Amino acid sequence: MQKTKDLLNFWEEQMKHSHTSSNYFFRKSPSHYHMMLLVMSAYKHKEKLSVEELKTKLFKTSRPKSALIINEACEKNFFLLEKTSIDQRKKNIKPTESFVKEFEEYIETLKGLVL
Repeated sequence: MQKTKDLLNFWEEQMKHSHTSSNYFFRKSPSHYHMMLLVMSAYKHKEKLSVEELKTKLFKTSRPKSALIINEACEKNFFLLEKTSIDQRKKNIKPTESFVKEFEEYIETLKGLVL
């Protein structure tokens, strides 16, 4: 019973911040959520992920739509782009420090809510 109450409190708190939070942004569509998982997976595995690679990995999303989602995530300060030292035209995408912290807190909260 307490776990259910904790879960409800958690979601109520999330809803208070829904329109400004990454939680809301990355749940807009399956493509948004998939993008977050791809970027965080690359980050956790210490792999480079270029914008072009990300665009091709997003399922059922056109390249122009992928570009819009990526740009919006960067504008909201969830991700940032880094030019590579070898080819200045190629940009790698990675999460910002603040998003990494928010993501890790979210994951830890979810782990504690398992019913």
